[in-house]
Amino acid sequence: MNPKKILPVISIFFLMFLTPACQTNKYPFLNPDLSVDKRVDDLVGRMTLEEKISQMQSHAAAIPRLGIPEYHWWSECLHGVARNKVATVFPQAIAMAATWDPELIRKEADVVATEARAKHHEDVRNGKHGRYQGLTFWSPNVNLFRDPRWGRGQETYGEDPFLESRIGVAFVQGLQGDDPKYFKVIATPKHFVVHSGPEPLRHGFNAVTSDRDFYESYLPAFRATVSEGGAYSVMGAYSAYKGVPCNASHYLLDTILRQQLGFKGYVVSDCGAIRDIMSGHKKANSLEEASAMAVKAGCDLDCGNEYGSLKKAVEQGLISEKEIDVAVKRLMKARFLLGMFDPPEKVKYAQIPYSLNDTPEHRKLAAEVARKSMVLLKNENHILPLSKAIHTLAVVGPYADNMDVLLGNYHGTPSHAVNFLEGIKKEAQSRGMNVLWAKGVEPIEKLAGKKKNKNAEKAASDIEKNRDALIRQAVDDVRKADVAVVVVGISPRLEGEEMPIKMEGFQGGDRTSLKLPAPYEKLLKTVYATGKPVVLVLTGGSALAVNWAEEHVPAILMAWYPGEEGGTALADILFGKYNPAGRLPVTFYRSVNDLPPFTDYFMKGRTYRFFTGKPLYPFGYGLSYTSFDYTGLSLSKTETVTGDTINVQIAVKNTGDYDGEEVVQLYVRNPADRNGPRRSLKGFSRVFLKKGEDKVVNIPLAINNLAIYHPGEESFGTDPGNYELLVGSSSEDLRLKKNLSVK
Repeated sequence: MNPKKILPVISIFFLMFLTPACQTNKYPFLNPDLSVDKRVDDLVGRMTLEEKISQMQSHAAAIPRLGIPEYHWWSECLHGVARNKVATVFPQAIAMAATWDPELIRKEADVVATEARAKHHEDVRNGKHGRYQGLTFWSPNVNLFRDPRWGRGQETYGEDPFLESRIGVAFVQGLQGDDPKYFKVIATPKHFVVHSGPEPLRHGFNAVTSDRDFYESYLPAFRATVSEGGAYSVMGAYSAYKGVPCNASHYLLDTILRQQLGFKGYVVSDCGAIRDIMSGHKKANSLEEASAMAVKAGCDLDCGNEYGSLKKAVEQGLISEKEIDVAVKRLMKARFLLGMFDPPEKVKYAQIPYSLNDTPEHRKLAAEVARKSMVLLKNENHILPLSKAIHTLAVVGPYADNMDVLLGNYHGTPSHAVNFLEGIKKEAQSRGMNVLWAKGVEPIEKLAGKKKNKNAEKAASDIEKNRDALIRQAVDDVRKADVAVVVVGISPRLEGEEMPIKMEGFQGGDRTSLKLPAPYEKLLKTVYATGKPVVLVLTGGSALAVNWAEEHVPAILMAWYPGEEGGTALADILFGKYNPAGRLPVTFYRSVNDLPPFTDYFMKGRTYRFFTGKPLYPFGYGLSYTSFDYTGLSLSKTETVTGDTINVQIAVKNTGDYDGEEVVQLYVRNPADRNGPRRSLKGFSRVFLKKGEDKVVNIPLAINNLAIYHPGEESFGTDPGNYELLVGSSSEDLRLKKNLSVK
């Protein structure tokens, strides 16, 4: 559709909705030539107290006398526009982080914002103003994935503050656009700030950390997405921090967020979190008191309707109308900055046509992100890519033809999704191969959360009776094949947000074990016992302790929740059309016993930065079909000062038989910091090299990124001293070292 043809339609709608007084620009707030702040002051100054309060809830009511349409603040776009009909579904956030490619994720976020605008304006043209149809999106989730048991870790960018920050900034900037006057959409980093499970405890849980862990581990991604990325909204967490509910914390929302990080936008609560101040945390005696506490602390918007109690709170003297005005002005300013009160022809993003939703180009990008996200964990005897001499391929596993493991949580609706089996079949058949498929075992989530009643018992009995037949079929197929591809792991029906699940290995959306679920482990061992070569494809949103597979299975690939083109991407890798280069954004531990208690938020013993054991697969790890050599590490300066940026250069050569990508990783260690991390990622670069090609890779290192928190001084800065710069292909495969002196 031609954008020029659609503009008159939008303009006509705009004029039809407004009252005659508004059409003649009677009100100054409708004058685009005035400053935004003056327009906001004029608009809010015309509202009654009741009207102001109505704008502070996720479903903001219309104010017809002022020509203000209703608006729903709640929309989702964690990895594509979600919950609003058809949209492109990209890989889950943890998979996005596994690309180690911020520019690719920036491009993805720009596409997501394009589809968001296209859908929003189509909805408005049709008189729809409901939930998930707005331009204010409650993404990304930049909480630190400190513990692999957390079911919502799949929504994050992993366990490292620097990688999280780089991907997070790219996503926020891609969403919000580059127009000097208007946001494309508004991004909302969440959940501010120390929040990562357990899910069943979140409504009353109190997280406790050291100040150093707070500043160096939990805060950096928020600091980056707000201060550098320019995020105009932030969501508070359900939990409390140091005894104060996050949505009622002056320390978090004012001292840290607004004063230290320079945040200029609005804060929204998580859904129902205002009520939690009273019922979960027991810090208020009434809803009126809880609402007043939150607004006064700096929480401007309530996901829910709890702020409907604010009128009584004013009457009870718990809060003043002037304090309410502060929140309302922040909210209305956001809507002005989205162009909602300006003629559409003045807002370039309002001209995006509906035809730009779910396009072939967007699908291609989803496939590219999926390919770049998959991580090759093992490839013994170069079983991958699959040989052209294969005649018959057996695909085994309940997740091979499963939609859930493509989408993850907080997902959109694809117009067409390519599951793993479909992708493999299409590519194999184009090569003249025969493909056999056997489920092998029913998905274990079929019994998850089932109540003990006659129907549940019958379902369990039927599954048990069918189990042997399914395994026999799988074994028969594998014996007829040259190679078996086994697709198992975990699914978003087992891990996620506050789920009613309690079964072996899983509870309430979290995990109690890192093991591959027992029925899947049994299936894998049974297939392996046939003597046929096995390729294990893992699904899931976090680490799996596949210890037996690492010892026995020739090839292992982590596919995550790869989005609508997951099957295409997997086939491209298995058959050698694409050389994998994804890298782990989390540590794969050998056992849950390697971890501190889940409720312990101190960083000691957690993530590659503080874990002193031997991981199954380390942070930053990932194999390729080719090999790379590192030489010639050099620094633009060997002595520098705070505030400076130096360049770290490394010569990298592709010494193998395939073209491919390498992710060059820069870690820094401060030998004098005995209580600090073992090493910390401070730079990286994903680089493509043809076989035999060599390149000099440049990685900038900002000296301010070496800052640490000094508890005694309550300061955050870079210490003078000698630092070790370590370069390699993972956090444990460090090949080159140089010293840097900071004066």
